[in-house]
Amino acid sequence: MTKQLRNIALWLDRRLHLSQIWEATAGHGIPKSSASWFYVFGSATMLCLGVQIVTGICLALIYQPSAQEAYASLHYLNYEQPLGWFLRGMHYWGSNFMVAIMLMHMTQVFVFGAYKYPRELTWVSGVILCLLTLGMAFTGQVMRWDQDAYWGLGIGVSMLGRVPFIGPELTHFLMGGPIIAGNSLSRFFTLHVFIIPGIVLALLSMHLRLVLSKGINEAPTAGKPVRRDSYEEEYEEMVHRGGARFAPDAIGKDLIFGGIVLGLIVACVLLFGPKGPEGIPDPTLINTNPRPDWPFLWFFAVASLMPPYMESVVLLLGPVVAIGIVIALPFFDNTGEKKWTLRPVSTVSLILVVVSLAAFTWYGATSPWSPEMDAWSSEPTPSHMIDGRTPLELQGALVFQYKQCRNCHALDGIGGQRGPALDLVADRMTPDQLVRQVVQGSGNMPAYGQNISPAEVKAVVAFLHTLHTEGRLPAQTALNLHEDPEGSPAGGDE
Repeated sequence: MTKQLRNIALWLDRRLHLSQIWEATAGHGIPKSSASWFYVFGSATMLCLGVQIVTGICLALIYQPSAQEAYASLHYLNYEQPLGWFLRGMHYWGSNFMVAIMLMHMTQVFVFGAYKYPRELTWVSGVILCLLTLGMAFTGQVMRWDQDAYWGLGIGVSMLGRVPFIGPELTHFLMGGPIIAGNSLSRFFTLHVFIIPGIVLALLSMHLRLVLSKGINEAPTAGKPVRRDSYEEEYEEMVHRGGARFAPDAIGKDLIFGGIVLGLIVACVLLFGPKGPEGIPDPTLINTNPRPDWPFLWFFAVASLMPPYMESVVLLLGPVVAIGIVIALPFFDNTGEKKWTLRPVSTVSLILVVVSLAAFTWYGATSPWSPEMDAWSSEPTPSHMIDGRTPLELQGALVFQYKQCRNCHALDGIGGQRGPALDLVADRMTPDQLVRQVVQGSGNMPAYGQNISPAEVKAVVAFLHTLHTEGRLPAQTALNLHEDPEGSPAGGDE
């Protein structure tokens, strides 16, 4: 039996050249210094891609990419389909880990100077793969077709609409019409399931081919700069004399790290489950707090914090310039030292970028400018703000709480911070100004004229006008400034 199996294996090998394929791929030679834990991120990213492909195929059997059924099909997966929640969780957390590990991989490549000659195209293809991965993450968020997806898509297409000359046409093409609707979901489903994954697989094959043909970068050593006229010969000699094979010499660390990553994905699924869907997409809901998934939180924070006059320039030119610099990096810095300690400009630049992205991501996650959607129900109005109030003012306090004003405005430091705190609002705003602000809105505050009755406006303004500094009169209109407390004209014999 053993001899027969061996003969079958040899017969297949002679026809399919399996041993030669193995030697040229998994068994290829690498520098011995590359067989370390710093080089496991690329294979882990491919593992996450495999998870995405398998779970995505399973989810596509049930998910219905239509505006009427998408939300319901996700609920079916979460609560009715056996292990549907697990599949959705694996797909969601697999996406998160894939983005995070790919960013780690690119950071390691940059720190080790692996983008230098002769691996310029390896770096460029890797950058494009990273952008495509972010594209899959964004289109995947749209697939949830909830409030986060709707408003995130709205922000994305509004940015696209700023493109000079062709912005409206691009927006219409991406949305499949003049508004975000079922055609929009269908197009993003096509992008997420067919177009972007197809490009990723094609480009990944090219990336791997470049890795095999140009080799895996050795661990950088101080005093051994890259020289165009001698590097490739030195590299071949290094691999020939003191190198190792990827399999079986170095693959062990990749397998261990891959197992850890897979275990962490499963653990996150079991602990946190899948994400969403969170709220049916409804453009008429003004009391909502959508935010993107974590890879885009930094951009969400930048767009929220920048002055309005800078929006078009930053949103349109910023990404183009940044991506252009990253892609062009190996073409203007492709020789010289690889050791990060001898590349101070590159090292400081990387630290600044990482710290900035981390800070903006934190701000995007906490978003102190956004409403707290549970503030109205979880925190009562402070008692000292309703003691001794008239019935109309007490009714205004109820309206203030019932209309969820504290989602955006804090009282006694408790509540949302999207708008200013209202503890002393009557110090700076007259009753007429308060009415105008509530009914017409201004700045970041939407107009509530269609969501609140005149009687409710009168009551809530009466309550707000009691919130002023103790011992100080509230702000008054010009007419009231000339009247005494009894309503008689002030000062004079008239």
